[in-house]
Amino acid sequence: MGKYIRIAPSILSADFANLGAAIKMAEAAGADAIHVDVMDGHFVPNMTIGPPVVAALRKVTQLPLDVHLMVETPERYVEAFVRAGADILTVHPEATAHLHQVLGQIHDLGVQAGVSLNPATPESELRYVVDIVDLVLVMTVNPGFGGQDFLPEMLSKIAAVRSILDTADRAAWLSVDGGINVKTAPLVTAYGADHLVAGSAIFAAPEGVAAAISALRGVV
Repeated sequence: MGKYIRIAPSILSADFANLGAAIKMAEAAGADAIHVDVMDGHFVPNMTIGPPVVAALRKVTQLPLDVHLMVETPERYVEAFVRAGADILTVHPEATAHLHQVLGQIHDLGVQAGVSLNPATPESELRYVVDIVDLVLVMTVNPGFGGQDFLPEMLSKIAAVRSILDTADRAAWLSVDGGINVKTAPLVTAYGADHLVAGSAIFAAPEGVAAAISALRGVV
């Protein structure tokens, strides 16, 4: 039997006027976590939500809140998001001058720490922090907006990250975000991913959230 594949619906594609209901549907359908994209309008060309929304989400679900900080100097916001209820905080190497220190800060506050790699960010960025990451998020689109097309050239990076984690004997999740659907999910899992972030494929699926999650499960 293969390794269990986690599915984390991304609320970036959900109806923001009814986030609580959307998350409850995803949880009832068997989602493993809820992915929350936080954008500051500087690190990426879009703005989304802050700690108060995460705190509101925490009240409506028992699922882990997988919070992706696409913000400059994330160390300024880590404590606020932990207080709000985040279970995982993922940061970008380019966003901070002290990646190792930020990951330590996240751990010191009692939650898991992740590193996200943009399409042009080499996997070598993991070299000196692989022993302290709980999740590596490979972006298979350029971050900032949902609904983008999957970049197939990222498959080799997924394989490279899997090799880095296995060589380090690190039991961290290898997450993939961007254009994940029933066609791309089997590809990324074949290359080593075990944590799938999907937004529009779940929350914009005409067949509904439950059927969409079931379909993803069926192909991986």
